[in-house]
Amino acid sequence: MTAVIYARYSSDSQREASIEGQLRDCKDYAEKNGITVVGTYIDRAYSAKTDDRPEFQHMIKDSAKKIFDVVLVWKLDRFARNRYDAVNYKHQLEKNGVHLVSAMEPISQGPEGIMVESMLIGMAEYYSAELALKVARGERENALQCKYNGGVVPLGFTIGKEDRLYHIDPETAPIVQEIFSRYADGEPAEKIAASLNERGLRTRTGKPFVKNSFFQIFRNRRYIGEYRYKDIVTPGGIPAIVDEDLFNRVQQRFEQNKIAHGRPAKEDVSYLLTTKLFCGKCGTLMGGESGTSHMGNTYYYYKCGNAKRHGKAHCDLKAIRKEPLERFVVETAIKVIFSDEIIERLIDLIMEAQQQENTRLPVLKDQLRDTEKRLANLLEAIEQGILTPTTKQRLDELEARKEALNTSILEEELKKPVLTREWMRFWFEKFRKGDVGSTEHQRQIIDTFVNSVYVFDDRVVLNFNFTDDSKTVTREEVLGSSAVENAPPHPQTIRSGDFL
Repeated sequence: MTAVIYARYSSDSQREASIEGQLRDCKDYAEKNGITVVGTYIDRAYSAKTDDRPEFQHMIKDSAKKIFDVVLVWKLDRFARNRYDAVNYKHQLEKNGVHLVSAMEPISQGPEGIMVESMLIGMAEYYSAELALKVARGERENALQCKYNGGVVPLGFTIGKEDRLYHIDPETAPIVQEIFSRYADGEPAEKIAASLNERGLRTRTGKPFVKNSFFQIFRNRRYIGEYRYKDIVTPGGIPAIVDEDLFNRVQQRFEQNKIAHGRPAKEDVSYLLTTKLFCGKCGTLMGGESGTSHMGNTYYYYKCGNAKRHGKAHCDLKAIRKEPLERFVVETAIKVIFSDEIIERLIDLIMEAQQQENTRLPVLKDQLRDTEKRLANLLEAIEQGILTPTTKQRLDELEARKEALNTSILEEELKKPVLTREWMRFWFEKFRKGDVGSTEHQRQIIDTFVNSVYVFDDRVVLNFNFTDDSKTVTREEVLGSSAVENAPPHPQTIRSGDFL
């Protein structure tokens, strides 16, 4: 089995494990488990809250090349600090046949492991949100003083090393003034960009100018001295590079020349049952599609992948509407899973799984108790005057062993946070009281608790991760009145008779 290691270090915490420490622990885990490490991907000073991690994105793309079997991380919070990203990218890896493994949080592959993983990611998300609040408070204080709060510094400005305030850059500010003046006087943006490039001038990021380079410049009100950070706006908070009259002339011309190109952006639709939904006739995964009715209404639905690729001759299962099916799955999962009895049973399973996963910790604690007992017996013998030439040596050995065992126990406990019953109850309550209408909440319920859904012509079967119970209902019950009230979609590949 081959693996790559993904390591990340965030600049917002000085207490996180170093890149070198993460790599060492991951390599140790790989060696102990017979895994061959074939590469590493490292993002330095990047937060897991952002998708803009170059090496992470490189790794996700490489997973499709079938050159490694496992992505090994130090802890799950190195991979992602929110449940949506964690599930999304983990699905991408699994789709490419790659598994995600945490070196310091060994998690079983069974259904209990799915829930433990979800809880650990929830803890990371909680930590990330708490940290974000602290950072936001500091940034707000900076903003009230018109101080720099991060990001790319606009062309024409520099940031003071001591005061963190905006200052005019005498070398690049004239370039900004020239761009505004020439554009306001009617010169085309392409011509301005070409002349700047001919003189060897570059953008703030060191790239040649293109006409699109000017969009951010023309819209940036910092150039007229206006400090902006989120909802904080302070006119005159920073030194102005151009006057308001010139700025407004540029805005007027910019609006006149602005031409919309292309089609509107495609609507982003989340198909929450992707990787969980199967055709009951042929067993193929079902995928999301959309279609338009003769009235012009857009509908979203799931269709058998076999039928999508090869047509009805290979599988004639009727497509099923997305919204009512997802609603049925979520509402049924809540009814089945979130009873007090089931929750306590699940907590018992997770507690048992945690104990089974960490077999070294109980052994270390037994050894510590034995060492403390031997130490107590030896001290009692000394108090009674029973001394031998080796007594002091033996006492030193036992003290050293006790200290070493305490250190090993602490290290083992730090490797994987123990999920307490209180934390798990809190986690379940968050699910139970969550907004069922929220797409993110629906996604979390489906990804954590739903094992699979099978769609047949006459029924739908729902299977769960943590209980042997399954739920079978007719398609009519799932779709309710929507199947009658709404006309079917008519994409080129779908006829009205294919849809229910």
